[in-house]
Amino acid sequence: MKIAVIQASTQADKNKVLTEIVKKVASPLGHEIVNFGVFEDEANYSYTEIALLISILLSSKSVDFIITGCSSGQGMALACNTLPGVLCGFVQNPQDAFLFGRINDGNAISFPLGLGYGWLGELNLEYSLEKLFAGEFGIGYPAQDADRKVRETDQVKAFNKLVKRNISWLLKQLERPIVEKLIAKTDVLDYIMKYGQDEQLEEVLINLREKETA
Repeated sequence: MKIAVIQASTQADKNKVLTEIVKKVASPLGHEIVNFGVFEDEANYSYTEIALLISILLSSKSVDFIITGCSSGQGMALACNTLPGVLCGFVQNPQDAFLFGRINDGNAISFPLGLGYGWLGELNLEYSLEKLFAGEFGIGYPAQDADRKVRETDQVKAFNKLVKRNISWLLKQLERPIVEKLIAKTDVLDYIMKYGQDEQLEEVLINLREKETA
């Protein structure tokens, strides 16, 4: 998998340790890690703005999975789950991470990077990521209920797809200040232009960028 790290600006000071832990756990498993910040030296991005960028990244298929977070982790998870192409789990501990990977089979997780982080909070991140990637995604759990769990997860994914418009449509409805913030995150947009697989979405992003720079 290609895994992206991107979190809200309120927790920009956690970006380095979060990325290092993701690389420590996931790189030996053959996964590629891409870090999009948000970094301490760039503009502030709210969790809602980052959720939009997450939706764009996943919808473009330029990445396969995203590790994110905000102060509580809740807001980011909720915002992500309102948007196209995202099924985000709220992960507080290794048990959450393990069950999300085995049962829910989503494409993003949100950590609480402020609330309850505490002393040695980085160990909780590491152990959670180890459990997240501790086996095949979407196989169901426990074993005796696996078939039912897989069916239920498939139904959730079907609901998720049916009730949401695509991201290309959504981007055209956004107010200009929001678009300006999205376009300003050039590392994300440049990456999508290089690795994205959705031509319609890329065209929309190019048009939005041209309007903002005209």
